[in-house]
Amino acid sequence: MGLLQELFRIHGPAYLDRFGSAMPKAHKKVIAAIADCHTEAAGSALYVCDGCGQRHVVYRSCGNRHCPCCQQGKGHEWLERHRARQLPGEHFMLTFTVPEPLRPFLRRHQTIGYGTLFAASAGAIKALAVDPRHIGGDVPGFFGVLHTWGRTLQYHPHIHYVVVGGALSSEDGRWHPARPGFYLPVRALSRIVRAKFRDQIAKHGLLGDIPPEVWAVEWNVNCQPAGDGSGALQYLAPYVFKVAIGERRILAVDADHVRFRYQKPHSNRVRTMTLPIVEFMRRFLQHVLPRGFMKVRYYGFLSPSASVPLEDVKARIEMASGFALTAPETTSEPPAALRCRHCGGALRFSRLLLPGDSATGPLAALGPRPGESSALSAVPAGP
Repeated sequence: MGLLQELFRIHGPAYLDRFGSAMPKAHKKVIAAIADCHTEAAGSALYVCDGCGQRHVVYRSCGNRHCPCCQQGKGHEWLERHRARQLPGEHFMLTFTVPEPLRPFLRRHQTIGYGTLFAASAGAIKALAVDPRHIGGDVPGFFGVLHTWGRTLQYHPHIHYVVVGGALSSEDGRWHPARPGFYLPVRALSRIVRAKFRDQIAKHGLLGDIPPEVWAVEWNVNCQPAGDGSGALQYLAPYVFKVAIGERRILAVDADHVRFRYQKPHSNRVRTMTLPIVEFMRRFLQHVLPRGFMKVRYYGFLSPSASVPLEDVKARIEMASGFALTAPETTSEPPAALRCRHCGGALRFSRLLLPGDSATGPLAALGPRPGESSALSAVPAGP
């Protein structure tokens, strides 16, 4: 059991007793899921070694997307899928950061706030991309990943977008490339996203919840060239499934405090921070997303509903460039199989075990949940 799981298992009940009446249901579920993950409370399954016949009981994962144990390996799979679909040519990374005075509103209205943040920032990109002074195409292609925490678990909502360097024209189907090393002007993006966010919040009837002076604060928008996009994908892949803090950063947990390591932006120096248990749990839980909220979203010709296949987009990019372009090569490895602790043989799923069930009972024709076995560790079931 890791330190983070131990913390939630030991201190979760007291936290719920103290704050449970005011907590969102999703936060309560996360506490229970992390505490029970890979324990008997989460259920178990029986595996049999193909080599020596040894039986193993494997505790099931909780499957909660905010559990650090359940996200291991998913980032690699996501990265390989996106590399396989990667288009040639220059890419850019755009980051839209919510201003400090607006963050309390987002924390109170997460579903509406995060959804509006996506809509406003994506709308700002589209509005400038269609302008012939910049790109001149009305169908750009990009995807964004919502990220809500900073290095010390503080609330810091922002969206990273990876953008293909150009846009299609829906009128003539031509590819309009961005200028080398430059995608869109960030000051114009800042003004547009602020206006679009304000207009959308007004439509939701929540404009009165935001002090008027907040709208005078500029949004921080950053745009950087990202080469062929491989580095940007590599950077974002962990954040797609990463939770606010993982086990490796936690150094110690005692009866009252948590000590963890972190690094400040643009610094290689490793620092440590100690927080009271209650404050640490509060910071962790504020990054739990609303149920069903999609933290990764795709737009333009990268959208699943796009009318133009990616192969056609690639062909049009090559036509505009005057020569064939090559997307980065992809490599993929099959997920590691569960192995027997006794002989190293591959473990074969036998059946699910219900609470109180015996590993020696009759077999049932039931399979594990998709993708579960690669993340589990085998526990001998006895002779």
